Amino acid sequence: MKRNLVLIILGAIFVLTLLSGCSGNKAKVYMPVKQKMQMADDFFAIKKYHKAIPLYTDIVFERNSKYTAKAQMQLAECFFKQNKFLSARFEYEEMIRLFGDYDDIARAYFQIGVCNYENSLSPHYTQEETLQAIDAFETFIEKFPFDGRKAEAITFINKCNIKLLEKKYYNGYAYYKLSDYSAALMYFDEIIELGNNNDMDMNSLYYASRIFIFRKDAGNADKYVEKFMSKYSNTKLAPKLQKYYNKKF
Repeated sequence: MKRNLVLIILGAIFVLTLLSGCSGNKAKVYMPVKQKMQMADDFFAIKKYHKAIPLYTDIVFERNSKYTAKAQMQLAECFFKQNKFLSARFEYEEMIRLFGDYDDIARAYFQIGVCNYENSLSPHYTQEETLQAIDAFETFIEKFPFDGRKAEAITFINKCNIKLLEKKYYNGYAYYKLSDYSAALMYFDEIIELGNNNDMDMNSLYYASRIFIFRKDAGNADKYVEKFMSKYSNTKLAPKLQKYYNKKF
């Protein structure tokens, strides 16, 4: 008898909880858009992005509200704040497609570039997203040349170009390890021709020199070794390269 009474009480609690949840969901459905927007903004302000997202989504789906455009932007921002960059990029793209005349539509263009950059892989892997990031930032600069974020966009482009250079170096090094020296030189020379003074330039010069020394190509070996020594004679690689050169010639 006592066991049955406990089951009845538990069942009643479950039903009340279910009805309460349904009532809450129903209340949100019929909640005025202004109130729904305020609730979403309140959640956003305290970083409860997962709770703000469904509210912003509801407003966006209504389409005919004065809050719709802002809700679309905030929806993208919620995903961005959660580091969900693919979802964020999609929502920023929707922002541009649906609300191209929004006051700060420039932010959507800028953020697409950031999303692509954040999604890009390390230089060891394919750099499709890095190239997409450059395109996005260049589009942003072209459309909004006087925007206050222009300098930051240029900084991102520079970071992307460095990643692309690193990718070329790793390609060259991979071919070097495979003894495909012609392919390796193609990548190393692209970096060397830029005339930078950094690790990528130093390592590219080092391995290119070793290739010409190995081939006993005295003309190019002398040229590359001389260039290396003029720039990096105080590095740990300098005596190694000189020793290898003396051994072969």
